[in-house]
Amino acid sequence: MTNTVATHEAFEHPALFYRDEQEYVDRTVSFVQEGLDLGEPVAVAVPGPNLELIRDGLGPDAQAVHLLDMTVAGRNPGRIIPAVLRAFADAHEPGRVRIIGEPVWAGRSAVEYPACAQHEALINAAFEGRAATILCPYDETDLDEEVLADARSTHPTVLAGGTERISDAYDWRAVVARYNEALVPAPDAAVFSFGVDELYAVRAFAVEEAGRLGLTGRRLDDAELAVAELTTNSVVHGAGRGTLAVWAAGGQVVCEVRDAGRLSDPLAGRRPPARGQIGGRGLMLVHYVADLVRLHTGDEGTTVRFYLGR
Repeated sequence: MTNTVATHEAFEHPALFYRDEQEYVDRTVSFVQEGLDLGEPVAVAVPGPNLELIRDGLGPDAQAVHLLDMTVAGRNPGRIIPAVLRAFADAHEPGRVRIIGEPVWAGRSAVEYPACAQHEALINAAFEGRAATILCPYDETDLDEEVLADARSTHPTVLAGGTERISDAYDWRAVVARYNEALVPAPDAAVFSFGVDELYAVRAFAVEEAGRLGLTGRRLDDAELAVAELTTNSVVHGAGRGTLAVWAAGGQVVCEVRDAGRLSDPLAGRRPPARGQIGGRGLMLVHYVADLVRLHTGDEGTTVRFYLGR
C-alpha cells in the first residue's frame, strides 16, 4: 500500500474499496500478514466465499488467524460489536489487535441494511481510544453508491486503488441519526398493551402468536425470552407500560415492543456490561438471539423490533 495516511489515534478504522477478487485478496492478505509480522492478534470476519479467498491467500499462516464467517457470526449486525469485535479485542487486552470485518455485502436485504450502516458508525464509539485496527472491505462493483457514500461517512479513512486518504465525509453520528428511522407495525399485527400486572400475560400472548405464525422449538423459546426481556425493560425504564405487536413478514416472525422510555446511549445493547454491573443485559440478549434487531428512539419513546426466522 502506498501513500498511507499517518495517524496518531489508538483506534484506526479504514474502509477498503475493492473492485475485483484479486484486489480483495491482495489487500486483505497483506493487511493480515502485516499484523502477524508485528505480533498482533488477527481476526477475519467476512462472508464465507471471501473467507475462503483469504484463507487460501494466507496458506499456512491462516492457522494463526481467528477466522469467522460473517454471514453466521454477524447475521444480526447488532451482534457484531459485542460478540465478534469486542469479544476478540477484549480477549487480547492490553495489546493491539487487527481485525477485518465485512458486515455489508450485496446479499444484505433492505430491511437489514440500516442496522448495518449504524453498526459501522457505532464501531467508532465502541473502540474510541482502543488499541485496534479494523479494516472494513466494500465491493465497489456490487454495492449501491448510497452504501459506498455511507462507508465514507462511517470511516475516517478510505483505501482505494492502493492509496489511503482521509474521508472528507466522515461523520458517524450523522449516520446513526439518519437510520434512526421511525418503525410502524404491520396493519395486521396482533397487539397487546401491558403494564406491570400483565408481564406474564404479554409473554404468553407472544408465545401464542409466534407459534401460530410458525415458530417452534428453540426459535419459539428465543421469542419468549426476548419479549420477556423487552417488556420487563418497558415496565422498569419505559414509564411502566408498553405495547407488543407480533406479525409475519418475509418468512420471519416479527416482534415489536414500544414504550415511552428513551435510550440515551447509542451503544445500548452492543456494549458488553462491565463486570459486576447490575442490569444492561436485556437488549444485548435480544441481539444475541434474534436474526435482526431494528431500534428507534426519540422524544416519543423507544421501539425495539426483532426478527426471528421460522
